[in-house]
Amino acid sequence: MYKFLNDIEFPSDLRQLSPESLPILAQEARDFILEVLATKPGHLGASLGVMELTIALHYYFDTPQDILVWDVGHQAYGHKLFTGRKNDFETLRQWNGMSGFPVRGESKYDAFGVGHSSTSISAIVGMALANKIQQRNNKHIAVIGDASIVSGMAFEGLNHLGATNLDVLIILNDNNIGIDPAVGALQKHFNAIENQSEEAFFQALGLHYHGVIDGHDFTEILNAFESLEKIKKPKLLHIRTIKGKGYDKAEKDQILWHSPGKFDKITGEILPKSEKLTFPKLVGNSLIEIFKKSEKVVTVTPAMPTGSGLVDLMHFFPERVWDVGIAEQHAVTLSAGLATQGLKPFCVIYSTFLQRAYDQVIHDVALQNLPVVFLIDRAGFVGSDGATHHGYFDISFLNSIPHMVVACPADAAEMQDLLQISLQTNQPFAIRYPKIEILEEDLFSQNTVFGKVKNIQKGKKLAVLSTGYIAQTLKPIVQNLNLSWYHFPFVKPLDIVALEEIFNQYSHIITFENGIENGGFGNSILNFANKNNYKGKIEIVAYPDKFVEHGSNRELDAFVGMDSESVKEKIHNLYFDT
Repeated sequence: MYKFLNDIEFPSDLRQLSPESLPILAQEARDFILEVLATKPGHLGASLGVMELTIALHYYFDTPQDILVWDVGHQAYGHKLFTGRKNDFETLRQWNGMSGFPVRGESKYDAFGVGHSSTSISAIVGMALANKIQQRNNKHIAVIGDASIVSGMAFEGLNHLGATNLDVLIILNDNNIGIDPAVGALQKHFNAIENQSEEAFFQALGLHYHGVIDGHDFTEILNAFESLEKIKKPKLLHIRTIKGKGYDKAEKDQILWHSPGKFDKITGEILPKSEKLTFPKLVGNSLIEIFKKSEKVVTVTPAMPTGSGLVDLMHFFPERVWDVGIAEQHAVTLSAGLATQGLKPFCVIYSTFLQRAYDQVIHDVALQNLPVVFLIDRAGFVGSDGATHHGYFDISFLNSIPHMVVACPADAAEMQDLLQISLQTNQPFAIRYPKIEILEEDLFSQNTVFGKVKNIQKGKKLAVLSTGYIAQTLKPIVQNLNLSWYHFPFVKPLDIVALEEIFNQYSHIITFENGIENGGFGNSILNFANKNNYKGKIEIVAYPDKFVEHGSNRELDAFVGMDSESVKEKIHNLYFDT
């Protein structure tokens, strides 16, 4: 089927080809990736865009002895294809299969784990310093693209690198887009650069600058590598690429084809996705109505307007919604600044990316008790994106922060209740929710009251305590049993009055949450029970103290014992033993 790709397993095979063969190999590799991703959804456009660069890197440099770091890692599908993983490609992002990102434990060619953005420069500087101390002669290359260069961490790495004499090559893959279009003054600056003589920014940082070159022209890329090898100091190669290159549909609609889901490779038709309401869609729709009623409400998001359901909101209220790019720390402190002047900011951010701004949440928001509302998307498991993107630490890391409210909705009605409550609350307020299809019918008949529990069902044998969307799993399991079920919309503050009553009435309690056990909801219940000398038994059902890899949410829930069958077994075992 393929003229060259069939014979390529490792970079050593690739280096046997003539330079004239490389464009054909690039198209074959694109066809291969398209074939797999048509049925195994993943990040498509980014890897298509760097195919020539990927081949040229492994063709010219002696990887893995020469160290190569990708940033962001979803550009690295071609890299995986040429580094011994072609035969495993069908398992991409599947349970027990190949990760969608570079992972150190997966291959010696994956020098650094890179699921989040803007880490490559710091990492490659650390590697180069270590190898200098150990008198190794490795070359060190970092590819930074998909708008990752605008993040503050990238500047920190460049600032250090430029003050050294390290022979490190930074390749700026400039494609003018991340997941959504790239934003900010630096991107405008890049767009205006035509040749090396115009560039002062990187040179001022102490880097030798080479560019701008065509990132789809093998001759230009290989000539640039040869020229830069003579420069024995920090250097930056600026290339221009087209995200989705080689597949017309992906080139024309780069946002849609960043991660399109299943599609027909021949026609380009993307298979229909569920039109059911999800939490992010609900949030986006609800914010539109909130914005209509109050001019003091604003929204900030770090490079995730599409994923977080904010595109329509940005269209209707462009002066009050800011996409600040891959700058999570800035997003949080910007929200804090807005709050000091009497506005009500909603900081809409993925759970896994909020981790990157933890100090700002504490120092800039909570310490000053500013009324920023954090709408924390992608809470819990996020399926095939895997360990770097699961959002199950948020309850734990927010739970310990003074002044912070932590809320976990179970359904659409409760989500809307919590949004309204957050508007009236004059302190930091976090609402965490998953990207799942949402039950539009109410799970509960009770309205949500700040800091109060909902007693959904009254029984005698034991008490089930839960928070968040695990309620959707629990309802059909508990409704025919003689037990009590208490749903906690608020992890913090806990309804201690209700807890004291529960402790007095039940000798057996079981808690459920879609988050890490350490420091989570169940631990809060257990700590309060200890302080109140509770003598009964408390069992906590939560995620284990480990990093969970990729797979479908159903597979991951079963792995940690949080699927419907496992939950039913846990409740029945305790129920019938009581």
